[in-house]
Amino acid sequence: MSSQNIVTPEELNLLIEQTYKVEKEFNELKASYSHLQDTVEKVVEFLPNAIWILNSDNTVFLQNSKARDLLALLKLLEFKNDDYEVTFKSRSYLVKSSNYKDKTMLSATDITEQKRKENLATMGQMAAHLSHEIRNPIGSISLLSSTLKKRVLPENMPIVEEIQKSVYRIDRIIKATLMFSKGVEISKSLFKWNDLKTSIDMSIGYYGYSKDISFVFPQENFALNADKDLLEMLFSNFISNAIDAIELDDSESGIIEVVHEKDDKYHKFYIYDSGVDIENKKELFEAFKSSKVKGNGLGLVLCREIAEAHGGGVKLLKSDKKCFEIRIPV
Repeated sequence: MSSQNIVTPEELNLLIEQTYKVEKEFNELKASYSHLQDTVEKVVEFLPNAIWILNSDNTVFLQNSKARDLLALLKLLEFKNDDYEVTFKSRSYLVKSSNYKDKTMLSATDITEQKRKENLATMGQMAAHLSHEIRNPIGSISLLSSTLKKRVLPENMPIVEEIQKSVYRIDRIIKATLMFSKGVEISKSLFKWNDLKTSIDMSIGYYGYSKDISFVFPQENFALNADKDLLEMLFSNFISNAIDAIELDDSESGIIEVVHEKDDKYHKFYIYDSGVDIENKKELFEAFKSSKVKGNGLGLVLCREIAEAHGGGVKLLKSDKKCFEIRIPV
């Protein structure tokens, strides 16, 4: 054997060391790549929208958990240069796409709530404009009906009173719409419950109903530090809703009860009624959504805003009887 082909122990050791070194560098590179891939996956998972990264054959290379939940949505998406919207299961998504080498990335962002707020703002602006246009002629009708009531024959009095009730209902809708568009601003003052109850009684008288309804109100004449006009609107809205619920019930009579409690922080009012149950509790405080023929979908929304503007709140309680709780700070 030639001496040139003989490997010395020193050369063998050097070869082994280099082999170990190459293996170590390979493992470090592999670990680095694995760490990088893990970091990319964590970043993609952290993003608030659904992300898909697709191979050239449209198979999924990488996706986050939001994308997995919306895998059926992926079938509706396509690569486009411009952003576009797509509707899936009653929700709206903004879709963006981009290409890099042989990979395509698609993202879908849920914009349902954003679109709802935009639509709500548009509806509020339109409603406010219409309310301003209607307000002047309604004011004239109200003034003329009051004048007519003083001159009309007794047998025609119910007709005039029905006109006044109708005008009152329209005026309530106009006030609610304008308040919703401008926002609730309170002006607090001290007053007694009986003063507020007198205003509520007048509101009930104007509202009108056909069934025999009993009204039970707190008997104690406690003091309140709040905006009396706004609380009148709040209670009138709740009681009007209760009247409508009783009118829809099969019974010939009904009862509406307002119970008052007080602790160190709040006046708590509990409003019960014997009318039909609430159909869609999820949309109870959604603006412009109402299952009632008379409703405009703003009553309960404003009730909550009025209570919250005072530092309180409104909620539907889970109980055997249908009951709303109203909290007004002491």
